[in-house]
Amino acid sequence: MATENTENNSFFQSVQRNFEKAANHTNFDRGILDQIKACNSILRIKFPVKIGEKIEVIEAYRVQHSHHKLPCKGGIRFSMEVDQEEVMALAALMTYKCAIVNVPFGGGKGGIKIDTKKYSVFELEKITRRYTSELCKKNFIGPGIDVPAPDYGTSAREMSWILDTYSSLFPNDINAQACVTGKPISQGGVRGRTEATGLGVFFGVREACSFKEDMEKLGLSSGIGGKRVIVQGLGNVGYHTAKYFQEAGAKLVGLIEFDGAIYDENGLDVDAVQAHRKTTGGILNYPGAVSYSDPAEGLEKSCDILIPAALESVIDKHNADRIQAKIIGEAANGPLTTEADEILHAKGVLVIPDIYLNAGGVTVSYFEWLKNLSHVRYGRLEKRFSENMYQELIDIIESTTEKQVSNLERKMILRGPDEIDLVHSGLEDTMIGSYREIRDIYVGQQGVEDLRTAAFVCAINKIGVAYQELGIFP
Repeated sequence: MATENTENNSFFQSVQRNFEKAANHTNFDRGILDQIKACNSILRIKFPVKIGEKIEVIEAYRVQHSHHKLPCKGGIRFSMEVDQEEVMALAALMTYKCAIVNVPFGGGKGGIKIDTKKYSVFELEKITRRYTSELCKKNFIGPGIDVPAPDYGTSAREMSWILDTYSSLFPNDINAQACVTGKPISQGGVRGRTEATGLGVFFGVREACSFKEDMEKLGLSSGIGGKRVIVQGLGNVGYHTAKYFQEAGAKLVGLIEFDGAIYDENGLDVDAVQAHRKTTGGILNYPGAVSYSDPAEGLEKSCDILIPAALESVIDKHNADRIQAKIIGEAANGPLTTEADEILHAKGVLVIPDIYLNAGGVTVSYFEWLKNLSHVRYGRLEKRFSENMYQELIDIIESTTEKQVSNLERKMILRGPDEIDLVHSGLEDTMIGSYREIRDIYVGQQGVEDLRTAAFVCAINKIGVAYQELGIFP
């Protein structure tokens, strides 16, 4: 138990250290900085649930880190590692993450301390619904108050249970669907949510690689094409990240999972590796690739871009010096320790921080929340109008040139935007714009040493201005 607390305290303290480092590059009064840093509301609850023939007392949390914008936003995780310090740290990161990508939410986070493998689906449903009713009692959930989402150990299934429980307790709330995001499409979810975090990681790294002067410092050419990429973790985030890099012309030279790592300088096909994994139960012994039984070895192989997309603290002071990547994109939360960060910075590695890079999930959650409040799916109002306008354009081109547009060209031009097109477009715009804001601080503000500090400065500036404009600090 002591080990868990030490690790979580370290994570929380790491967030606080990064905050203080960035705060030195801002001009806000210490009182405003202390308010930004503080967790505003912490709910720790214990409730009984009948499991089989016995009563179990379940421990759970919900932290609302900041109320500078409402509702608060953040996932709910089911894990035996859950404790108050961890939830506080993750809620704080959500506040800063939302500010960086200009999503008007305060940060929140929740967790239930259970081992999901020990319970049946029916029992998990009972626990989730009871947790939701406790949140309702304490006013810790609602479309304009606090909006949960999936996290480690939860999925769209749990979100649908939360929605149903909330709706039954507040039957007159016309916006009840907006009380939670990450729902199934049939329950008001948004298309594009599944791949959102991985796609956001791709957009963020692609934007970083678009600056020629930054790439020249690393000895790389600009753009994604041809760059050698290693991805750690083939879960939802890692798989989609690898897939988008591969489709963009990057060479996927390494993949890492819990059972080991594979490496091939000639390139891997992520779908073929997934098929091999499904057949054999693991990624090792993939044809043509070198296998390593120790997953950590995969992190140290030669590549241009390394994407840790699974666990916390996989790169630490013991292996940081052996990392050969020139760019590290933090798709997971906290994959680098503070000591590793310092070592890699001294080596000249460009670290794209998690606080920005994995914000694709909350960005698309914001789109889902807006969809639920507007009660209309994206694309419904403009799809046919756009197609009709494009048809008129084709008619003008054909009559002017006296040439017929081919069926393939016609099909491509006439296609109006569907919901998923608009969601992906909005995510792309968000990740591009936010990276440029962070880079402007990194390049233009004296003393800001790295992108992580720049990202925290960006967040603090936006939250600080919001507090000032609220009139809380005259």
